[in-house]
Formats: sequence, C-alpha cells, structure tokens
Amino acid sequence: MKEGNRSRDSIVEAARALTVATGWDGVRMGAVARAAGVSRQTVYNEFGSKAGLAEALARREVDRFVGAVRTLLRAHGDDVRAAAHATISHTLTEAAGDPLIKAVLTSSRGGSDDLLPYLTTRSDLVLTEATDALLEWADTVLPGADRAAVAFATDSVVRLVISHIVLPTAPVERTAAALADLAVYLLLHAVTQGAHTD
Repeated sequence: MKEGNRSRDSIVEAARALTVATGWDGVRMGAVARAAGVSRQTVYNEFGSKAGLAEALARREVDRFVGAVRTLLRAHGDDVRAAAHATISHTLTEAAGDPLIKAVLTSSRGGSDDLLPYLTTRSDLVLTEATDALLEWADTVLPGADRAAVAFATDSVVRLVISHIVLPTAPVERTAAALADLAVYLLLHAVTQGAHTD
C-alpha cells in the first residue's frame, strides 16, 4: 500500500473511532490528526475540510455494507426471497449494532456538521451503490425482467431499508421478512412486465 493511501486510511480510521467515542459533532480535525499520528495540515491536505472527511468516512462505510450485500446476494443464487431476506436482515442487524451508525443516529440533527446525511441522502451514496448491486444481481437471476420495473423495485427496497435503519418500527426479523416479501412482489411484477413486452 502506498504511503499516501496508508495515511489516508489511518485518518479515516481515526475519524471513525472518534465518532464512535464522541459523536460526529465532537470530532475535531486536530484530534483526528493526533489519533492518526499525522499533522493537522496532512488531514486538511487529504480531505480539505471536515465535510470532505465525512464523505470519505461515509464512503468507506457504504463500500463495506455494499460489499456484504453483494456477497449475500451471490450466496443465495437465484432464490430471490432468500437472497432478499438475508440481505435486508443483515443490513438492518449490522446497522442496529454498528457503533458508528449508532453515533451518527444519536448525533444532533440539523447541524451543519451532521454526519447523517452523508450516510443517507447526500451524494446519493447509499442509494446509488446499493441499488447498483441489486440491479447487477437481478440482471443475473431475472434476465427477462423489465429493466425499468427492476430499477424501481430495487430503488424502492433500498429506500425502505434506509428508512427502517433511521427509524425502526419493529424487530429486525419482522421488518426483514416484510420487506423481503415486498421485494419479491415487486421483482415478480418486473418479471411479468418483461414477459408482456417480449
């Protein structure tokens, strides 16, 4: 690994640890620099601002989650419901038990330094990456499905999962089962639509 990448990774890891410990609002660039063993100027050179660091931290978390999603989808082959349930259940469980997500969700709302938007809507990080992973999987297991209907289905399911991470209303397993049923319904509709257009 190149020195610059190692330095960047150590800064992001330090920011993650401090966010878990103090909440994002309490994270200061100088403290991140000290924890990472670099100068404050190095942190600014790498990320430009606290907002830039937030985006890098969010990107790493999203990449980690989406990597797990891809693995789970592949593990269930063409069993659409099993793949949907396993993926949704894993995502909800991980989010509920992840100290960074907990720190994000308990940070103050509405502040200019709030980290929550980076993990939910800002830059469409989660929506874009998770939906792309689901679309790739659907292209493999539902080759005749209507692409627009599949895109709508995957986008809708991702948005609902995010909603239940931010504001859970039931135990994870109940939510995962219900969302998996909805995913199957929407995806089967996409297959039906595809059959009508052939």
